[in-house]
Amino acid sequence: MTTRREFIHTLGAGAALAALQPLAAQAQAVEQVKIYYGFPAGSAGDNVARRVGEKLAGTAYSRHAGIVENKPGAGGRIALETLKTAPADGSVLALAQVSALANYPHIYSKLNYSAQDFAPVSIGAIMHHGLAVGPLVPAGVKSVKDYLAWAKAHPDLANYGSPGAGTTPHFLGALLGINSGVALKHVPYRGTVPAVTDTVAGQIASVVGPCGDFLANAKAGKMRILATSGPQRFPSLPDVPTFAEAGFPELTTEEWFGFYAPAKTPARVLAEANAAINAALKEKSVTDSLAIMGLIPHGTTAAEMERWQKAEYAHWGPIIKKIGFTADS
Repeated sequence: MTTRREFIHTLGAGAALAALQPLAAQAQAVEQVKIYYGFPAGSAGDNVARRVGEKLAGTAYSRHAGIVENKPGAGGRIALETLKTAPADGSVLALAQVSALANYPHIYSKLNYSAQDFAPVSIGAIMHHGLAVGPLVPAGVKSVKDYLAWAKAHPDLANYGSPGAGTTPHFLGALLGINSGVALKHVPYRGTVPAVTDTVAGQIASVVGPCGDFLANAKAGKMRILATSGPQRFPSLPDVPTFAEAGFPELTTEEWFGFYAPAKTPARVLAEANAAINAALKEKSVTDSLAIMGLIPHGTTAAEMERWQKAEYAHWGPIIKKIGFTADS
């Protein structure tokens, strides 16, 4: 039979243990998280990585704020290749666009990673893509159909930049050309920002990429956004029609950035990372910052992120086959 003294002693020990639990959780947290991102600093996804990374400090997941390491090139593949061999202890994540895992397996016969090399953590933000033109295209071109008519009449100038070969913007431009019967030459870049720079400078006619990467130059009158890819009009561009409204419903798509960890990262660490990322995405300073870049914050469970990824893989397979693009194209 438990005595009153034994009961009080047990109760006190339990309270002390509970008080120590936050300290224990903090003791298990990683010191600092490194977040790889496969495109240049200043781009839409880079903003997601940095704003979320800043909010990881002092959580059960990380003692300090995360730091972003940009690894531009190869359409974002370098960041994932680096993550594949990183320590599976929660100290390293990557933020990647879903096309790197949904599109690329249909394109590269010798892709240096697979979906099985990574553990989904959470989606970070959703983006809509758009078609924008610069000063090389006459001011009278104000719609997608106007642009296609101009491109058909000027085949030597009919080109579009994208963040890289095999990315969703690349395929949106290719589909637009195939379905309209107008030959549009693809010009791949190491991210959307340099493609926008060349479009604004008149070096190329147009660019397809995340709408957020167009907003500043569009507001300054340096480029014109003709259409966006979402199922509804983009919130920051209420006067710009969707591709569906412009007569090209097959170009309707949303793309997202997601956080990934190496495949063998412990379940406890993944759960803590998911909780910290989702909490960050609900903070007003983060949502406001992402809105400026034309991004819609969207945290998820790891399971939901995996389902979305598989759905994207199934969706893009036949489209890529139709386009006929491979790594050797």
